[in-house]
Amino acid sequence: MGCLWDKLNGTKYPVGDVAPISAAQVRATLLALNGADVTYRVRKALPAEKADLVAECHIRRVGVRLKTRMRLIPEKQEVRFLHERWENRPFDSANEQYGRGHAPTVYREWQFEPGPDGKQHKVEAFRFDTREMTDSLQRTVLEAGWTWRGVFKL
Repeated sequence: MGCLWDKLNGTKYPVGDVAPISAAQVRATLLALNGADVTYRVRKALPAEKADLVAECHIRRVGVRLKTRMRLIPEKQEVRFLHERWENRPFDSANEQYGRGHAPTVYREWQFEPGPDGKQHKVEAFRFDTREMTDSLQRTVLEAGWTWRGVFKL
């Protein structure tokens, strides 16, 4: 049951003989992911967020806000994470929707453009994959020799 549960909540373990680094180094490495070429921001968590670090991404074009709260557990050398997402799409008449847990999603926008044959063709105008944020966080933790453990409550 442990392996199935790990798969369902997105838990990953470091591969090979990676020597774990300290919690301070893991924190610094995650904070160093910030940059002009990434669509998200990693920051220290606020006390109300009940975490150590938070990665946030707001894609206004499709009305999606993502947040990954992370708590470092040094004695187990693991990062416990909780993915949260809020969707408020402009074309949807429903109110904002909230979801939590491991659920990779690709958001797309399409448009029609004339093709070489003169006919209208559907072309992808925008694409955002939530794994752009979560995969880099996960990879950083695993390369540090720590476990990336999904939880439903921090």
